Amino acid sequence: MGRAIPDGRPVVLVGPMAVGKSAIGQQLAQQLHLPFVDTDAVVVAAHGSIADIFAGRGEHAFRQIEARTVAKAIESAKVEPAIISLGGGAVLDSGTQQLLGECTVVYLECDAETVADRIARNTGRPLLQGDAMTRWEALFATRRPVYERLADIVMDVRSGSVAEIGLLLEERLLQHAALKEEVEK
Repeated sequence: MGRAIPDGRPVVLVGPMAVGKSAIGQQLAQQLHLPFVDTDAVVVAAHGSIADIFAGRGEHAFRQIEARTVAKAIESAKVEPAIISLGGGAVLDSGTQQLLGECTVVYLECDAETVADRIARNTGRPLLQGDAMTRWEALFATRRPVYERLADIVMDVRSGSVAEIGLLLEERLLQHAALKEEVEK
């Protein structure tokens, strides 16, 4: 069993595609000696590639699978603490939004320049077919207000290594828990 998360709530990383949720989540989990759950990876392990799900069953079916996967991950993390990363569009589901109210939500904030190289290298993202950067910017413009509204912590990830960001995020989580504890007194 790992170290306790400062306020005991599941820590969930949200943000746009290619921002680094998986890498930063793994780093944070390693620092805190906790399990890491990448909900996209869980979906892929159980149902096949996201691109294949989109192609064969459609985005709606994928979003249903994703919402169930996120709900299971959050419920499990309430019992055994874990760091969870969500796919970029998972926050659009109203049930997921409600569950995130019981978590410490970390929005990994970036810009198009930060993710451009990663997006150019990964051509398998179904929502980025065609002009990938234009599509990414359009999706981000739609989703950004949701990320911001749900966030307890906003973490700028435009600079710094994954290890540096992980250490800063651990510090921010401790500060957030201490502030929350003060407010609740």
